[in-house]
Amino acid sequence: MNDSQKTPEKKQPLTTCLFSAAFFGALGSSFLYGYNLSVVNAPASYIKDFYNKTWMERYGEPILPETSTLLWSVTVSIFAIGGLLGTLSVSLIIKVAGRKGTLLLNNCFAVTAALLLSLGEMSRSFEMLIIGRIVMGVNSGISLSVLPMYLGEISPKHIRGSIGQFNSILICLGVFTGQVLGLPELLGQESRWNYLFSFLAFPAVLQLCVLPFLPESPRYLLMEKKDEAGAERAFQKFLGKTDVSQELEEVHAEARAQDNLNTVSVLQLLRSPAVRWQLITIIITMACYQLCGLNAIWYYTNGILREAGFAEHLLPYVTLSTGATETLAAIFSGLVIEQIGRRPLLIFGFSSMAVFFSLLTIFLNFQDSVSWMPYLSYICILAVIAGFCSGPAGGIPFILTGELFEQSYRPAAFMIAGTVNWLSNFAVGLLFPFIQEKLQSFAFLVFVVVCILGSIYLCVVLPETKNKTFKDISQSFAKINKVPEFSPGQEMELVLSMKPESEKA
Repeated sequence: MNDSQKTPEKKQPLTTCLFSAAFFGALGSSFLYGYNLSVVNAPASYIKDFYNKTWMERYGEPILPETSTLLWSVTVSIFAIGGLLGTLSVSLIIKVAGRKGTLLLNNCFAVTAALLLSLGEMSRSFEMLIIGRIVMGVNSGISLSVLPMYLGEISPKHIRGSIGQFNSILICLGVFTGQVLGLPELLGQESRWNYLFSFLAFPAVLQLCVLPFLPESPRYLLMEKKDEAGAERAFQKFLGKTDVSQELEEVHAEARAQDNLNTVSVLQLLRSPAVRWQLITIIITMACYQLCGLNAIWYYTNGILREAGFAEHLLPYVTLSTGATETLAAIFSGLVIEQIGRRPLLIFGFSSMAVFFSLLTIFLNFQDSVSWMPYLSYICILAVIAGFCSGPAGGIPFILTGELFEQSYRPAAFMIAGTVNWLSNFAVGLLFPFIQEKLQSFAFLVFVVVCILGSIYLCVVLPETKNKTFKDISQSFAKINKVPEFSPGQEMELVLSMKPESEKA
C-alpha cells in the first residue's frame, strides 16, 4: 500500500507523564550543564582572591601572576576534561543501570561537586574547587549523552523533536539562572559566592524526588531487558492510552532483527560501512556546534558594552539580555521544530551566524570611528546568539545523534558524539586566546568559515528526520552509504562482521 493510501495516524497529545520525564530529566541534567557554563563568571575575581590568600597562608608569599592565571585556567577548562571522562563512561554505566537509572546515579556526581565547590573556601583548599569542577564535568558528560537518548526513546515520533528540545531549553535556562544568581544583589558578592555552587544540589535533589516514579525507556526494557510487560506499561504511561500495540510492534520489529546480537562497540561502529555517513554527519555537526564561535562571543560582550557607553555597574544587568535571548531562541526552536524540521533549523542557524559574524567583524573595525557603531556590534552579538540557539544549540545535534542510529548503535554513537563535543569544547577554550591575539577582531572570520562549511555539508548530506521512525531514517542513508537497503537484522550482521583484525587471527 502506498503512503498516500495509508490511514492517517492519530497523534496523541503530550501527557503529564511524558512532560514530567522531559522536564525533570532535563532539570537535573542539562540545566546543571548550562548553569556551570555561566556560574564561574560572576565570582571570578573573588575566586582568584581566594586562591591568592590561600597561597599566602601556605607559602608566605604572594602567588605569581602566571601561577594565578594557570590555576584559574585549569579551574575553568578542566570542566571539559571531566565532560570527556563522563562521556567515555556512559556505555558501561548504561548497560547496568539503564537510561533512567543512569540519570539517577548521575546525581551523586552533582551533589558531590556541590559539596566540594561550596566547602572549598571554608576548608582553605583551592584543590577542592578544581576537583569539584572536574566532578561536575563528569556529571555533564553523562547527562548530555544519556538524556537525549532517554528522551528520544520515550517520545512518539510526531513530537520527538519538541521533547528533545527540553535538553536545549533547560541548558539555556541554566545559563540564564547562573547569570541572575550571580548579580551583586543576590549571590555575586565576596561573602556569598560559595552559595552559587551550593545551588547545584537543588536541581539534582528535585530530580531524585521525581524521576524514580516515572517509567524507564520502553525500548530499553523490551530490546535489552526483554521485559515486554514493563515496556507495555511504560508506553501506556508515556502515551496516555491503553492500546499501545502499534508502538510495541514497531519496537518488536527491531528487537526481532537484533535477537542474539550484542550492542555494537565503538570500534565496530567506526568500521561499519552501513552507518558511515550517519557517523560522519554526527561528527561534523558536533564539531561545528562547538567550533562555530559562540564561546568566543562572551569574550567581546563586556568590551563592546563599555564602548557603547554603558556604565560599568550596569554591565551585569545588560549582559542578562544575552542569556534571555538564548532561552527565548531555544523555546522558539522547540515550538517550531516539528513544523519546520531539524535540517532547515540547523542550516539556517549556521548560515545566520556566518552572516552576523561577518557583520560583527566589520562593525568592530569601525567601532572607534563612529559613535553608534558599538550598538550595531551588540545587536550582532544578540543575533549570533539567537541563530545559534534556534538551530545548532537548539538541542538538534543531540536529537540527531539519537535519531540517525538504531538501538544497538546508539550508545556507541553517543560516546563518539560526546567525545567530539568535549574535545572541540576544550580546543576552543585552549586556542581562541591565541587566535584572538593574532587576528584581533578578524578572529571571527575563522568562525565564518566553519559556519559556512557546516551549512554546505548539512545541505548536501543530511536528510530530514522529523516524523520518521528510526528504521526509516536509517534506510534513507542506504544510497549515500552505497549499501543495499538492508533489513535491520542484515544491517546488524554486517556491523558485527566488521571485527578487528586481532579477533580474526
